[in-house]
Amino acid sequence: MHQSPYMDQAVLDKIKDAHYVHIVTIGTKPDIIKQAPIYHELVKRGETVLVCHTEQHYDFRYSGGVEQELGIHVDIRLGINGNWPEKTTQMIERFSDVLYVLLDRGKVPVPYVHGDTSTASAISFAAMLHKVSCVHVEAGIRTLTPTKEVYHHFNEKVKAGTFNWDEYYKATQDQKNYALGSIEPFPEQMNTRMTEPTSGYCAAPVELNRQQLINEGVEPGKVEVVGNTIADATFRAIEDSKKSDVFDRYPALKKGGFVMMSIHRRENIYNRDRFTAIMESVEELVANGFVVLFLSLLSTEDAIDKYGFREDIERMCLKYPEHFIYSQAWTYHRDVIAAMRKAGAVVSDSGGFQEEANIVGVPSVTVRFGSDRSESFFAGSNIPAPPVSKEFIYEVIKGAVGNKNMQKSGNLYGKDVARKIVDGVLDRLHNETGLLLTEEQRLGFEN
Repeated sequence: MHQSPYMDQAVLDKIKDAHYVHIVTIGTKPDIIKQAPIYHELVKRGETVLVCHTEQHYDFRYSGGVEQELGIHVDIRLGINGNWPEKTTQMIERFSDVLYVLLDRGKVPVPYVHGDTSTASAISFAAMLHKVSCVHVEAGIRTLTPTKEVYHHFNEKVKAGTFNWDEYYKATQDQKNYALGSIEPFPEQMNTRMTEPTSGYCAAPVELNRQQLINEGVEPGKVEVVGNTIADATFRAIEDSKKSDVFDRYPALKKGGFVMMSIHRRENIYNRDRFTAIMESVEELVANGFVVLFLSLLSTEDAIDKYGFREDIERMCLKYPEHFIYSQAWTYHRDVIAAMRKAGAVVSDSGGFQEEANIVGVPSVTVRFGSDRSESFFAGSNIPAPPVSKEFIYEVIKGAVGNKNMQKSGNLYGKDVARKIVDGVLDRLHNETGLLLTEEQRLGFEN
């Protein structure tokens, strides 16, 4: 029988008597947070479940810490390394090796991939090469962007000093002012589009995502609107936030109302003009009396040094000690949610932050041209701040902080989402093909 260096004897013993083997795959911190509810739901139901970590993220702050926090036991580590093409090919090859072991032993693999990560696209591609279909958690997220005409109209008003925040807010809630076609975030928009055709069950967060998938030709019976597992994770973190010591570590945050900011998307940190506009908007906020919590990820740190903003960061820390709180990214989800609940606005280019801000009822500002969580724009809980100038970004953030109207949309992402997803998967499992929908099955010719 086929052996694999990624599966030890304990794993082989675990799957020995199983027919279906559920494989929850993770690679990034958002994967871990959003897949954890599914892992625990499968375990609770007595299913045979393995956790496979590609190690796309491996730093303790982005992996080990949150694994501990969320009680995830990793069974298989693929240990990828190198540049992005090398990592991607390693994920395909090494996960294929895992599938060879399972298929050789007569098992029916049921892999779960999340969102728009490189882990999701590589794992789903490897699976399809073996005629294995995945569960795609958070399927159908497509970037919608305000049109060129809308943005230029308001950009001219910013430059003229006549920008009206309420007028802009109203325009960004009108779906007719948006269009598809963006390649950003990159490569995430490519990853999600690669993942869905290979998936046997697409768990769409909201109706908008379902419609986008069906419009692209995905079999409707594969798609179900279930919400987003970030809701399960966030409600858990709200309860767990009682243990957080974040306000002891950062007393300036205790009174709340601050701007909670995190920037890490490739299109922002690899673009000098965008990153400069963002960093200049931070100083504009601080100089005008706003308290800013700036959480810096590894990629943010690289951009700060690459574009010469290290001295500016240090200067702001000294000049505005009560208004500029600078920190490396926090390890634990509970700390992030504890701070978010007291924030006046969440400002980021993160998809997860947009979702979490909606769930906890805090205004969100997305520092990108568009968003793959555009349902939050239409609901009014989120607003785009295009990174074209510090003035445009500053004006949008200024109007969002503490804005009561932005807190009225309610939770868009549901509850008990993992339960719904597992129900959907178990209802669709075929004894021989798992989630792979053959043409005979799809067209009703199976004996």
